[in-house]
Amino acid sequence: MNPEEKLISKKDLLARYGISYGSLYRWKRKGLIPDEWFIRKATVTGQETFFPEELICERMERILSTKEDTLLDELARTLSGEEQGNRTVTIETAYGSHTYRLSDIRKITVADGGERKVITKQITDVLKEDLS
Repeated sequence: MNPEEKLISKKDLLARYGISYGSLYRWKRKGLIPDEWFIRKATVTGQETFFPEELICERMERILSTKEDTLLDELARTLSGEEQGNRTVTIETAYGSHTYRLSDIRKITVADGGERKVITKQITDVLKEDLS
């Protein structure tokens, strides 16, 4: 996991926005919150769920500010359409996972021994293709 990524725990997220556990998971089922944002990590008290703080807080603000005026299914369709233009890539390792917005990726390098090769264009071209 990228050490620069700031995470927020599920408990802190629920407290910050005054929402219930049920609401959070209902929004996940409806596609308002991407599954890959639910990062499970072992802690001293067991396994806890964390989220990329910037991404989830932006999404929570959006959901809470529009849910009174918009049906959740309509909001899910809107957010899904926006994500087509702002795709993410999630890299999972033995140490956890990290989600990056495609628009934020500046350089991808593969190292094989002493040889390094920049493959940013090849990867972003594949990721920009229609995934349907």
